[in-house]
Amino acid sequence: MPIQARTREQIETAIGYNLGAEVIEADAGGTTTTFLTDDIFSAANDQNGKWLEFTSGANNRGEVRRVTASTIASDRTTLTFAPAVTDATASPDTALLWPASYRPEAIREFINNTILEATGKVFDTEESLALHTDGKNIRFALPAVFAMVHSVYYRSSFPSKLLSAADAVWTTSTDADITQLADTEDRRKGGASQRLTIAAGASANDFIGQDISSTNLRNMTHLELWIKSSVATAAADLHILLDDTAGGGSAVETLEVPALAAATWTFVRIALANPQLDGAIVNIRFRYTADIGAVVVWLNDIRAVNNNESVWVKIPSRLWHIDRSARDLVFTEDGRSVAGYALLKIVGGDNPALLTAATTVSEIDDEFIIARASEMALLSNAKGPETDLDGRLQRAAYWRGIADRARHKFPFLVGAKIVT
Repeated sequence: MPIQARTREQIETAIGYNLGAEVIEADAGGTTTTFLTDDIFSAANDQNGKWLEFTSGANNRGEVRRVTASTIASDRTTLTFAPAVTDATASPDTALLWPASYRPEAIREFINNTILEATGKVFDTEESLALHTDGKNIRFALPAVFAMVHSVYYRSSFPSKLLSAADAVWTTSTDADITQLADTEDRRKGGASQRLTIAAGASANDFIGQDISSTNLRNMTHLELWIKSSVATAAADLHILLDDTAGGGSAVETLEVPALAAATWTFVRIALANPQLDGAIVNIRFRYTADIGAVVVWLNDIRAVNNNESVWVKIPSRLWHIDRSARDLVFTEDGRSVAGYALLKIVGGDNPALLTAATTVSEIDDEFIIARASEMALLSNAKGPETDLDGRLQRAAYWRGIADRARHKFPFLVGAKIVT
């Protein structure tokens, strides 16, 4: 399916050409109510009632105004419009001059109606690595972006280096306000997780840490770990620090933990910022960066991985389904066994976005949008100088044919399972 990713403004311009609109440029300075151009050749007042849609200018772009008068002198047309715009028009401002029958706001509505017509038939491709199985659960909440899923993969192999199983207390650096415990009841991998009870008296940037055997991470791309917080946190409230100095104190990686939902285990992947400096990591630290009050944090299975060399295996679609009411990916018992303990890659799509601004980019076939919106405009009840009904219907039929051919090019989604 050809997607040129044109903006709403570019799509409007193409539709405008189909409907008799003109692209014009200001050839001299005007005012906030006049536009001076040499691009129009007509008698005085011939432009009255038309629509000016500004396509440049930081403050005027996207604004639509009605032409109330037009005069011509020395081959230069002055278009007077109302109401006033923010900035005085100036060379080389540009605009679309629409026939009176086609108000630009209506054209924008036709564009979005066309996108709504395609919704559920074509999707904007999405891919997510947000989910990780634990070998126990069969149900996983899908990221909000997905309206459809057609493939699920598990990561079968990947280069990795374990930095800490986080199944025992860290002893190199401790803090009186942070109590550590190996939690054998609440974990994601191994026999225990590391539970950190952070007292209300803890201060911002308090930390605990552990020296580890020197580990070369120069060929790694990400840090991965399981983490849970008893309260919701914002991005950068917590950090993981990697250090090339025993005992810590000169971190070469300061890795921001993303926002966490309360009381929910989250598999976190954080891109390494300076892998070229990570040739001899000998210390790992957890930092309570923001003073968010008393909180309990669990850590488990902290490792560095090379994302670029991962091997993915597709899980047969018979081993999973979508619970649409809960927006959950659900495995069968056999599916859980196949996935095991692994990162998942979800491949699908979201519904195409409506075009709400001049610079918004189309996510579906531009040809389909242009043709269908042109058809809608020609079939509309707009009144104006174009009174040849038969001619308008013939042109509408022409664009309907093009739109139908474009729609038939929509990809056939084998195995697609609708989420919403």
